[in-house]
Amino acid sequence: MKKKNKKVNAAILIIGNEILTGRTQDKNIAFICNWLNSKCGISVEEVRIIRDIEKTIINNVLLLSKKFNYVFTTGGIGPTHDDITAQSISKAFKVKYEFHKEAYKILEKYYGKIKFNDGRKKMAKMPKGSKLIYNPSSAAPGFIIKNVLSLPGVPSILNSMIENCKRHITKGLKIHSRTLNLYTVESNISRNLGMIQKKFKKSVEIGSYPFFRLGKVGVSIVTRSSSLTKLKSATFELLKLVKIKKIKILKL
Repeated sequence: MKKKNKKVNAAILIIGNEILTGRTQDKNIAFICNWLNSKCGISVEEVRIIRDIEKTIINNVLLLSKKFNYVFTTGGIGPTHDDITAQSISKAFKVKYEFHKEAYKILEKYYGKIKFNDGRKKMAKMPKGSKLIYNPSSAAPGFIIKNVLSLPGVPSILNSMIENCKRHITKGLKIHSRTLNLYTVESNISRNLGMIQKKFKKSVEIGSYPFFRLGKVGVSIVTRSSSLTKLKSATFELLKLVKIKKIKILKL
């Protein structure tokens, strides 16, 4: 992993008709967001789900790669006719779509020359100049070109590969988080939360999330910040609010 940067952000681009039709439930968004936030200090600021259409992929890759430090794509790098992510990214960056020599060798060794058919060879094709993201599960690598990291859509394979992305990205400041679970309703504390958020401006992010437990309504207050000092101060303000409102804290 490269040297830390003060603030690093990312977008996730989910590519696949099967997600939009409802045939497949996406599990990659939550996993990648959690990994980037907790392990890399990188804030995910946008997620998009698009169809396997070349022009759509090109337009989104270009837009997001200019807007964010990193773009993580999932899906569309397999052996079938509708796996067009690598080819589309090549066109987006105006580079040749070709066999990556190392990727070709990895896959040929994994499948054996006899079983290394055209579909499997296709998984070794990617934008010229790409660096590989190694795959310990099924050999077929992902790739990074510029600030776009392309990963497979199969969750178990993506999960096994994610740590190999670290060498290609700049780590941001660690984001610390605290959660306060309260037996109350959001409307009871919404005004006060707004005032506390205003006090800390952008140094602390405060979110409220309703939950239902044992027939009772509650709210989880989540604070996030790169500064432990600011986070402690915000927690102190929240605890003062809890005391004034006589709200019960729930330990989950």
